[in-house]
Amino acid sequence: MHALTSNVRRLRYRILAMICAVACVFSLAACGSSEEGKIRIGIKFDQPGLGFKKSGTYVGFDVDVAKYIAKKLGYSEDEIIWKETPSKQRETMLQNGDVDMILATYSITDSRKKAVSFAGPYFVAGQDLLVRKDEDSINGPQDLNGKRLCSVTGSTSAVVIKQKYSSEVQLMEQPGYAECATALFSGIVDAVTTDDIILAGLAAASRGKLRVVGKSFTVEDYGVGIKKGNTELAIKINNAITDMIQDGSWQRAISDNTQGTAYTPNAKYNPPTPDEGEE
Repeated sequence: MHALTSNVRRLRYRILAMICAVACVFSLAACGSSEEGKIRIGIKFDQPGLGFKKSGTYVGFDVDVAKYIAKKLGYSEDEIIWKETPSKQRETMLQNGDVDMILATYSITDSRKKAVSFAGPYFVAGQDLLVRKDEDSINGPQDLNGKRLCSVTGSTSAVVIKQKYSSEVQLMEQPGYAECATALFSGIVDAVTTDDIILAGLAAASRGKLRVVGKSFTVEDYGVGIKKGNTELAIKINNAITDMIQDGSWQRAISDNTQGTAYTPNAKYNPPTPDEGEE
């Protein structure tokens, strides 16, 4: 009887071990890979200078700001779980609890605030132009008539230029900014347009072959996306951003991630005053 009981117990352990092994295959969170005790931060993986996945590490201005905030919230760098956050999925990921916060060139808008809340802003960007280093005929959006302009599919930035500044500009769309930069390198287009700090990241990656015109013509407040109504977290994040600005880390992060481009943020709006989401 004792032997039978022992055999049943061993069989039970084997079955449990098999169940756990199968669960591990289907869920990285199971069997020792829990996200418990860590902070999950959404960033872009494909924006040089802002959020970029490079050889298993993550670099860029958004990443630097996120690390600083996380540290102030009590998390070390190895307690951060980075999650890729495509633009179209940002609200859904926050609503579903897939991430705790998002720093991904996420502009604060009234329409977005119906679904999520924001802290910040941690940066104020403006739409600008990226051109080849030796280009001297394009000094602003009004100079693009007859020129070829690249923007990313789904973006409204090129349409703004066509409607407000240069009605005869020729528009080209690409799936990503890297593809637009390649088209600019090769002479297929004459300029690329989006937010200035995104363009500065592309210019930094070009090793001096591209430059930002430096005359922004819109205002975009980059916020930290959080779950709707989390006022307490917004206040903590805003305090962290304020500390980052005051101790010089914010400016160092800008300089490090736009090195070699002569880019400077619009001093009229930067550094910003982070007070979003506190009411």
